[in-house]
Amino acid sequence: MMTSQKPVIGLLGIMQELYDDMLPGITQRQEDYARQVAKRLADQVDVRFPGAARNRDDIERIMRGFEADDCEGIMVVNLTYGPALRIVNAFRDVRLPVMLANIQPEQAVTAGWDMSNLTYNQGVHGAQDTANSLMRLGVRFKVITDDWRADSFAKSVGDFACAARAVKRMRKARVAIIGQMPGMGDILTDPHAFMRRLGPQVDHVNIGLIAQAMEGVKGAEIDAVIAANRKNFEIDEAITEESHRYAARLQVAIKTVVDAGGYDAWSLYFDQIGLDGRFRQTHMMAASNLMAEGYGYSAEGDSSCASLMVAGYGLAPDPHFTEMYAMDFPLDAVLQSHMGEGNWKVARKDRKPRLIDRPLGIGGLDNPPTVLFQAQPGPATLVSLVPVVGEHYRLVVTQGTILETDELPNVEMPYFMMRPQNGVRECLNGWLRNGGTHHQVLHLGDTRPRWQSFCELLGIEYAEV
Repeated sequence: MMTSQKPVIGLLGIMQELYDDMLPGITQRQEDYARQVAKRLADQVDVRFPGAARNRDDIERIMRGFEADDCEGIMVVNLTYGPALRIVNAFRDVRLPVMLANIQPEQAVTAGWDMSNLTYNQGVHGAQDTANSLMRLGVRFKVITDDWRADSFAKSVGDFACAARAVKRMRKARVAIIGQMPGMGDILTDPHAFMRRLGPQVDHVNIGLIAQAMEGVKGAEIDAVIAANRKNFEIDEAITEESHRYAARLQVAIKTVVDAGGYDAWSLYFDQIGLDGRFRQTHMMAASNLMAEGYGYSAEGDSSCASLMVAGYGLAPDPHFTEMYAMDFPLDAVLQSHMGEGNWKVARKDRKPRLIDRPLGIGGLDNPPTVLFQAQPGPATLVSLVPVVGEHYRLVVTQGTILETDELPNVEMPYFMMRPQNGVRECLNGWLRNGGTHHQVLHLGDTRPRWQSFCELLGIEYAEV
């Protein structure tokens, strides 16, 4: 399950020892500057700065410390010039995402500057040497050149840090796939290439584990789910106590299996549960509630989208699983929905989500209690992970607006209208040309800079449509 604490990055502040003889006290002065930078970023990022790295041994020791300290990324800052060959061993096999911050203590060069000021502020040519070595090592790294006091710098570092957190979580992620829709081509990828490039381990899990777990669910666990539902939803009177308790039992059982396997995300194909013979309902309520708790989810055995949800939790709060259902040309918008799964944390703030008794009929099963809501109107970002060929992956991205619209009384699943910023025609033309898949991840707000950093750090193509 994903949590929402601030991302943690290590600040590698590079100097060299010879400046101590030239300018006594320079190390302490530049360390104070690095701590000011860390303090400037503290609202968005937890920055760990262990002190200046003045030689190769310092650099290698500090880098090992960042790994041991469970940092999610590294910000390299040349506090002065430092010969870049000293970083080679430390960065040869670096696993953490890297960002080079090309900054300096002072904003402007003034008439009062002397050689000491030039030395304190000479980070740019150190950054050039450092960047050249990183490039020749084949290390992917983000570059930010800015005034460290500027809001734009803090935002850029915050975006990098969230992307770094998403990358690290993807590299550690495990995804449980329980059945897969036959013939659905855009959800398929080579699992070895997927793991090499992006990180997640995808396991195909037997649905019998869920059936077995249901037998061990305790009444108190069911009561806790129902109590949470009563707090979070307006509950349809047509849902019987028996039906509600069964859906809660299924939710607890799925969570038990996911947690026991150490999985960050899961996907359950509706026919797998519908035709199995041991279940009375599909998993609609469980999918929505577990997304709201921070578990990645996608439908129909789509490991790519389920994994992208894991990254989404690292980038920004409350990603939502969805798909494009239909076009509305008068509104210049797309109806976004799915069978009944959705992260109700993105629901309209002025209306409580509903839990409805929903006829579905899959596999001849009983009506599954289903969470129903419209998403909060306003800016939103929609992304799709495309397996192209081999280890070539593409992220298709569009920015748009969730519209304020009337309810659709006969749509019994989460839904909303989204107007792409370039209109439905151009957006869909670009989406289709780029192979954008039919399952997507949505965030409220504009998360494009974070997704773009995420792609840079993993070597994924970024395509905005």
